Amino acid sequence: MNGILAHINALRENRRKAFAVLVDPDKLHLDQVPAFCKRLNSAKVDFVFVGGSLLMGGDIHALIAEIKRHAQAPVLLFPGNLMQLSQEADAILFLSLISGRNPDLLIGNHVLAAPFLKRSSLEVIPTGYLLVDTGKATSVHYMSNTRPIPYDKPEIAAATAMAGELLGLKCIYLEGGSGGEKHVSKEMIAAIKNAVDLPVIVGGGIRSLEQAETVLRAGADVIVVGNAFEDADRNELLHAIPELISRL
Repeated sequence: MNGILAHINALRENRRKAFAVLVDPDKLHLDQVPAFCKRLNSAKVDFVFVGGSLLMGGDIHALIAEIKRHAQAPVLLFPGNLMQLSQEADAILFLSLISGRNPDLLIGNHVLAAPFLKRSSLEVIPTGYLLVDTGKATSVHYMSNTRPIPYDKPEIAAATAMAGELLGLKCIYLEGGSGGEKHVSKEMIAAIKNAVDLPVIVGGGIRSLEQAETVLRAGADVIVVGNAFEDADRNELLHAIPELISRL
């Protein structure tokens, strides 16, 4: 196996779903990392994504290094801005916000990041990012200065994902943003799954096992959950999703 993208594709070819936990670097402190990673390891999480809309404080490099010291899963950057680049991670989802028309998030920030990434040892995974209106304005809506895809327009999402595939992107990441009122609809996930031959990653608004099952059965290859684990006492879903995946 050569690299994380190859691993994701191998899982998809073998019809195995994967589970990622998204860590907001502003919400996980260094002293919380060992206990947090112990829970991740116990649940056999496949990937740890690190990123958020802002970076208000702390040292993202130290945080990722600490996560890597304790977590068994590889760590991928899910950067909300250029301040969240770090060579401490294993890979980066190199996100292009193809659902929007903000040139900085389509290509501008990528030009600024490219010299750093070329010099780094990070595996770069070109990823089409689709932001969907899930009923509530989220931080990423505001910070990206873009209009999300309407919730009930799966055909727009499918065509957008097709364009990303034709442009050479390697994954599609679909979400409504952290804290959304609901997850992306099963109809939209299925439409994208049927439209492209790429791994489909789905996150945002997944707070129950029933919602996770809906997302996975609709066609998500990787399911991403973040806010559900900000409370250290909420372990049930963390362990229930891998058990669900093993039955699908």
